[in-house]
Amino acid sequence: MVKVALIGLGSMGQNHYRVLKSLPQFKITALCDIQQTKEYDEPFYTSLDEMLDKADFDAAIIVVPTFLHKEVALKCLAKGKDLFIEKPVASNNHEAAAILEAAKANNSKVCIGYIERFNPVVEALKVELQDKEIYSIGITRVGPFPPRIADVGILTDLSVHDIDLIRYITEHEIEKVSIYKSQKIHNHHEDNAILSFKLTNEIVASITTNWLTPFRKRTIEVATKEGYYEADLMAQDLTEYSEYQRNNSYVIRKCMVKKEEPLVREHKAFAHFIKTGERNGLSTIEDSMITLDISSRDM
Repeated sequence: MVKVALIGLGSMGQNHYRVLKSLPQFKITALCDIQQTKEYDEPFYTSLDEMLDKADFDAAIIVVPTFLHKEVALKCLAKGKDLFIEKPVASNNHEAAAILEAAKANNSKVCIGYIERFNPVVEALKVELQDKEIYSIGITRVGPFPPRIADVGILTDLSVHDIDLIRYITEHEIEKVSIYKSQKIHNHHEDNAILSFKLTNEIVASITTNWLTPFRKRTIEVATKEGYYEADLMAQDLTEYSEYQRNNSYVIRKCMVKKEEPLVREHKAFAHFIKTGERNGLSTIEDSMITLDISSRDM
């Protein structure tokens, strides 16, 4: 059993708390936030320094605003703790590099929380794509503006998921990038963007993302030499279209997807990582730095 401290009890932190409480692989031994807004069974600290001095834990889950990632991570790493940091790893790659250096110096295991890697439909899609020649991949991630997001724009909050997914699903690196963005309703950051990519092996990719759509949509479409795939990340459904005929007919196949909450699968992988060092799909700091570099380019 891994003894964990959860740092940050906002909306996403509450999701982590619920999942960690449900898993026998973990025991929550400390909670930390700047203020306590409800009662918990576990010891609660409003000071990170006090928690680090008094609490007994092996690993920390960091779910604070992005601009605080570096400060919190470095303090935990200085105590030799293993870390799960919600994406992105930091506000910029200069801060990320400091976290990477500290992780290596303290021999700590660190992963970054790109939850969509653990969506069962993504796993099923990767299985379907094995040994197939990928032509293109397109991802749509749109929805209404979430008031909780104030410190970053849509490129850092949402598109980092999909830049990471493009590399993770295709297993190819991004060579060229074009980003078109605009600010329509957010007070300080972009809220509307289209990203285009060219990957190795001449794969082309695109991301459409915004906070302007009144409903949430999360889809991946992949064209291959053998067929075409549509993945619905919210419904966890995967469909293959193949065997095209000149009369515009084709075969439709519903692919098998074993549905499960992605955050549950991600934390199971984190527990295994802490015990064995095997990542099983968990993102590295370096992975997040590549994604952060692409999403922060001024195009």
